[in-house]
Amino acid sequence: MEFRSQSVEETAKIASEFGATLEVGGEEATVVGLYGELGAGKTTFMKYLAESFGITETVQSPTFVIMKVYKLKSASEKAQDNTFKLFNFQTLFHIDAYRIEKEEEMLSLGWQEIVADPKNLICVEWPERIIGIMPLRHTKINFAHAEDESVRKIEIIK
Repeated sequence: MEFRSQSVEETAKIASEFGATLEVGGEEATVVGLYGELGAGKTTFMKYLAESFGITETVQSPTFVIMKVYKLKSASEKAQDNTFKLFNFQTLFHIDAYRIEKEEEMLSLGWQEIVADPKNLICVEWPERIIGIMPLRHTKINFAHAEDESVRKIEIIK
């Protein structure tokens, strides 16, 4: 699926709608690779994806800390605060691999354990930096500048 976003609001809508399609399933975590050049909209998309899962704290690219972990509310907690979307992910991992020089660095951060848990949703900015350890079957989202600097092309490949 391919989208053109002409505003932050449009990117927020695309991210939220994408989040609604994600479900826990399979034997491993759900992994999403956010591909694209600097400034193409990866972190903005991630901010609104996290928001669609109920994250209220400020989401910024974890460039210097590499990984940010967000605990997600359970279905029963969401029912109590009138949140309508129910999902079974327990944890959202936001990883920025830009500063990773060797894949072993991710392995030392517990990558294999994180990927092994089907209740985890893992979103990786700059996944090409760790492509050798990315699951072969992961959702790819490509971000690019379109006609001009204000328009983004967002392509989701499941």
